[in-house]
Amino acid sequence: MSTLALRQWVKHREHPLADLIYRTVRGVRTWSMPPVPGVHRLLLSAHLGTVRLAQNLARTLWFTPLFQSRLARRAPGLYLYGGLPLVMGPLDIAIGPGTRMSGQTTFTGRHGAVRPRLEIGGNVDVGWQTTIAVGRRVTIGDNVRIAGRTLLAGYPGHPLDAADRAAGRPDTEDQVGDIVLEDDVWLGTGVTVLAGVTIGRGTVVGAGSVVTRDLPPGVLAGGVPARVLKTIETGDRP
Repeated sequence: MSTLALRQWVKHREHPLADLIYRTVRGVRTWSMPPVPGVHRLLLSAHLGTVRLAQNLARTLWFTPLFQSRLARRAPGLYLYGGLPLVMGPLDIAIGPGTRMSGQTTFTGRHGAVRPRLEIGGNVDVGWQTTIAVGRRVTIGDNVRIAGRTLLAGYPGHPLDAADRAAGRPDTEDQVGDIVLEDDVWLGTGVTVLAGVTIGRGTVVGAGSVVTRDLPPGVLAGGVPARVLKTIETGDRP
């Protein structure tokens, strides 16, 4: 019997011996030492403390200085957590004071006639697995909150013409546009903002929305494509 046939025989458990072997192997694979009261809780605390210390040392002594060296100017009080953001293509990046950013963030700049520039204000949160693709310019104001898995798509990367895509040609200038997030904007998880869009001050965009056109200030918007759902009362605005 081949190894594959033997595995299938055991997996199907149609014979008492196959069933015994299956349960034995599964038991060995899932066995673990039971926690010793007090001891493993202490070990867990030591483990977590060591991990946090190592992460903080890596953040302050390695990842943050490396990323700061890539910026147009030093970002005061930058809190970079979880690694080093990926920066691809030609791109000037300026970041204001007190911004917090996940290391699992991607910034890209389009190869074109104009060198792309990303400007991020102060006290901004950029969540994990966010991608900011800068065609010419992306401007993010102060106090903006960008949740995880958000995409700011200032350029698409490929042309609309199928033959041009197959030939590996780049996108065209008419597909590129600036993106502006004014002060106090909040983008929920998984929001996509397309090229040429401006989102007004204090506007909140619900999770999973796709913003294809400008949104006014001070509204709650959502949907695909995103539309204004209601006006945010003055006392509720960020």
